[in-house]
Amino acid sequence: MLNAALLVGSLLLSSAARGQAPASSIASSARIQQMESAIKDGAFVKIGSILVAQNGKLTYERYFDGDAATLRDTRSATKSITSALVGIAIDRRQIASVTTPILSILPQRPRENADPRKARITVEDLLTMSSALECDDWNDASRGNEERMYPIEDWLQFFLDLPIRGYIRNPGDTPPPYGRHFSYCTAGAFALSPLLSQATGMPADRYAQTNLFDPLGIHDAQWVYSPLGIPQTGGGLRLSSRDLLRFAELYRNHGVVDGKQIVSRDWVANSTTPHAHIPDQVDDYGYFWWIKPFTAAGGASYPAFYMTGNGGNKVVVIPSLELTIVITSTNYNARGMHQQTEKLITDYILPAVQ
Repeated sequence: MLNAALLVGSLLLSSAARGQAPASSIASSARIQQMESAIKDGAFVKIGSILVAQNGKLTYERYFDGDAATLRDTRSATKSITSALVGIAIDRRQIASVTTPILSILPQRPRENADPRKARITVEDLLTMSSALECDDWNDASRGNEERMYPIEDWLQFFLDLPIRGYIRNPGDTPPPYGRHFSYCTAGAFALSPLLSQATGMPADRYAQTNLFDPLGIHDAQWVYSPLGIPQTGGGLRLSSRDLLRFAELYRNHGVVDGKQIVSRDWVANSTTPHAHIPDQVDDYGYFWWIKPFTAAGGASYPAFYMTGNGGNKVVVIPSLELTIVITSTNYNARGMHQQTEKLITDYILPAVQ
């Protein structure tokens, strides 16, 4: 059932901007009306919500499943929030830098597949999905595939026990863009949870609530936990659609909310700058943020950075348009799940806001 928009034109983040003129709703746009008809008719399936903000104002809000209070499981979009937590810890000197070796922070423990190269794995290697460990969620045969982690009690041990991967590269080949070999690894994203706990003295969920969510006015976050009770920083965090928008708006505003720098400007910039390239795709990868242009149907192309997760979930920031888009979807593990939500952006939302 299609729920009506709520509070269109209300400010999402900075109270300092409350004197600004409200943004115009795009709900009456012909493109948006066509989009809603297509969703209603089943051309797009399992769409939960669509929110659009421009210039810090909410210009469109529709719920096709649930309502504004519904917590959305956006799966791996959680990783972008984990990136912010690491950035805050670095800003506060609780972690020295992205070049800090992870084993210098994590508690010492016996590990399988001992190799001196493991000692050189850094925080940045995990943030960019480019550690030396054999871990690839996109390869069912990978020793480190996340589906092999979940039945095991100690997820951190699972990650640290992985062997060094073999690079498919011949001597003398040109290194891939940015000099990193991307391999999507949720186990590595999870490893940042005990690392954050060790470095900050707080579990990642409490650290997030105190240092990120409370300043953003986010008070209903539902985490997933490992069998040992460690917050899963690799996926599954449930937030409302508006709270996802608040977080993305923080990054569009260079880490500032209500005049306060929550995440440093440098961290936001570095996180949304390419550090690795996704093989066989147009996407680049920052610190748990995806980076690529979105091209409006028959129109211009706009550089963007975005959060994404299984089911076709997308939270997109297009700085040149001062535009933030949230699309939640439960189309999990379905062929074309990401393509259909990107089509909503390129064929309907971008033409409506241009």
